[in-house]
Amino acid sequence: MISKASWLRMLVKLLKFSSTSLLGTGVDTLVLWLCSDYVFSDSYVGVNIISPAISFEAAALTNFTIAYFFIWNDRLSIQNLRSFVRHFLGYNLSCMGVFLLKMGFLLLIQYLFRWDVILCNLLAVCLSGFFNFLMNERVIFRRIKNTKETE
Repeated sequence: MISKASWLRMLVKLLKFSSTSLLGTGVDTLVLWLCSDYVFSDSYVGVNIISPAISFEAAALTNFTIAYFFIWNDRLSIQNLRSFVRHFLGYNLSCMGVFLLKMGFLLLIQYLFRWDVILCNLLAVCLSGFFNFLMNERVIFRRIKNTKETE
């Protein structure tokens, strides 16, 4: 049974995650706009596949950095370059799964409504964001009892 205090801690982390994810969403949107309007503007694949992939990776690095240093830092026994890289690799792998989910939502919304890729991307980010939080909470930064991270 999960205690009320545990639920409260998770809610606070979700609120922190959601509020700091706005920065990642801003990075995602800015990079998507630059790539889709200026770099790959004459290609369907460039606009709808490559641009969102690049923007998602830029946002992933932004969101991970915030998560590592400010949201789940209490679960890290060591904060050094090796720990950062190791956690980022796991985070990035989970983000790839979330990315595929986001792309599915993006392409589905774009196909159904024929809206601009930026709007479709924002909606897809909202839908896939909760899965991203769960992956961080339960996998990447899971609470490990009575063990320490090795160097």
